[in-house]
Amino acid sequence: MSAPLAGKFQDHYAVLGIEPKSNSETIQRAYAKLAQKYYPNNSATADPEMFAAVNMAYETLSDPELRSVFDKLKGVGQEESGPKFSGIEFFDSLGREAVRRAAILCVLYDRRLTKPSTPSLSMRHLEVIVEATAEELSSALWYLKQRGLAASDDKSSLQITVAGMDFLESKRPLPEDVMPFIKGSAIKEAATVKEAAPAGARAESARQEESVLSTLNRALARTSV
Repeated sequence: MSAPLAGKFQDHYAVLGIEPKSNSETIQRAYAKLAQKYYPNNSATADPEMFAAVNMAYETLSDPELRSVFDKLKGVGQEESGPKFSGIEFFDSLGREAVRRAAILCVLYDRRLTKPSTPSLSMRHLEVIVEATAEELSSALWYLKQRGLAASDDKSSLQITVAGMDFLESKRPLPEDVMPFIKGSAIKEAATVKEAAPAGARAESARQEESVLSTLNRALARTSV
């Protein structure tokens, strides 16, 4: 099997052997398997042309904007009966979409603060963290990038921009609004780490909290006299 000639249409889904509705995790798995198979240094199955085709397919399908353009070109998702309006569900989603975008910004901001040397998150990681369908996530990321609040790096991963940080700080979403959009499994690790802290560290933290509480109680007692 050989790759398409230069300038000829390439069906990226066919190259990776996946369905047009495949999620980012499926795309990643297919790419990793085929890239290893056709890698030029693989003496058994090397195929430089197919390796290039597989890389092109992955670069396109792993980027939401490029994938959307390709899907329109290929005709993926076109309805034979014509487009339809979502109905009442559309109005119910209006408020949720804004909060979902804020939740994604919070995740990207948190990543920037905790991992400044590697501030980007891939689509796969965002899918693991954010409570959203592939379509909802793609729509939210399109908005954030169009507004300049988030940007893609050279590997198509997402990171928050300075404008995004300023926007989030000025709007300051409420935790009770944002947290329903964060999957519970994405915050368990942090809780586990806290519980696994050395006993001495936990005891010191408790002493500090007790000290603050005692100071506050004394101040209140003087005020009431």
